[in-house]
Order: sequence, then C-alpha cells, then structure tokens
Amino acid sequence: MYVAVPIVMLSSLGILKLVEKARVYGDAAIGIVSSLGISVGILLASAAGGFNIDLFSYLFGNILAISGAEVVTSILLSMVLIAIISLFYHELLAITFDEESAKAIGIKTKAINTILVLLTSLTVVLAMRVVGIMLISALLILPPVTALQITRGFRKTILTASLAGVLSVVLGVFISFTADLPTGATIVVVNFLFFVCAFAINTRKHRSLDRDRDKVQGV
Repeated sequence: MYVAVPIVMLSSLGILKLVEKARVYGDAAIGIVSSLGISVGILLASAAGGFNIDLFSYLFGNILAISGAEVVTSILLSMVLIAIISLFYHELLAITFDEESAKAIGIKTKAINTILVLLTSLTVVLAMRVVGIMLISALLILPPVTALQITRGFRKTILTASLAGVLSVVLGVFISFTADLPTGATIVVVNFLFFVCAFAINTRKHRSLDRDRDKVQGV
C-alpha cells in the first residue's frame, strides 16, 4: 500500500494532465496511463526475476491478506478523505453542477479537480486489497448509481452512496466468510443487489406518480 499510494496518485495526475493539456478525454486517457502502468510493472517484475507476491489477491481481493498496519493506514486515509470532502464541499458541489460557472465566480477549478482526482486515487488504493483491482470500478460506480435512484440532492446522494458502500462491504465480508466465497466478488454482487432494489423502488415511485397524474388529468 505504501508504494501503491504515490504511484496511483501520480497516475491519476497524469490522466488529469492528459485531459487538460493533450485533448485526450475520458476512457482514452485512462487507457493510455493504465496500459503504460501495466507495461512498466511487467518490465520491472521481469527485471527483478519474476513475481514474488500473490497476484490473485491483488486482482480479485483478499481481505485476509490485509495487515494490521494497512488497516490503520486505511483508517487514517479514510479520515483524510472525509475531512477534505467536508472542507471543500461547496466547491465540489459547484464544479459538479457547472465547472464553467464555478470558474466564473472565482473557484479554483483546477486545484479542486486535482484534489478530486487525488481523493479518487486514495479510494482506489483503499479498496484494492479488499475487492481487488479488477472489481474496484464496480465499488466506485454502483453505490453512487444506487443512491441516485432513490435520492435527490448532492448531500443526500453522497451520504446514501457512502452508506450503501459501507453496508455492501460489511454484508459482503460476512456472507463470504459464512459461505466460503471470494470476498471481492461477493461485495460487488451485494452492491448490485442494492442497485436492483433501489431501481425497483424508483420505478414503483414513478409509476405511482404517473397514476396520480393521470387521475388528476382525468378529473
């Protein structure tokens, strides 16, 4: 983890610079940096005489491989994340809503974007040992998407997504230990089930509103 944090941060800054300076957007920038990172990693491993770590645990997660020091580090990094989000909440809200308008009212959008990218990279490092590199994207995407199904407003979405993420990890770990299943995959499946439930609630709510609207129009 101690090596992963600076490497992931540098990679995320590289992606941001590609987007800002080189007109390389979205998935293309991520693909360039990730491909370079994988290639460099393979070259370094080859030069060092092969791999001496459990790659499966890094790819798909292994909560039993997390050391006590890494748990403490994860807690500290989580506290840093919460503090920064609380400190720059209004700036993050403004940039998320309209970056150009935020820039016009004096918000330093480049600095905030850098902070947001670094926060994301820290989150990736925290999740890497639990769900694995291959499943991190699901853990980053599913809780916010779930929250958007049943909440309105930036603050409520953040809180609901955080709650969904924490509950999915706790339930996923419990189920994986009980049923002897892979931890990372179980967490992602629980996340998906949360999304399905939220989607069903949202669909039922909209159908109810449509029926009420039809009744009013009929009157």
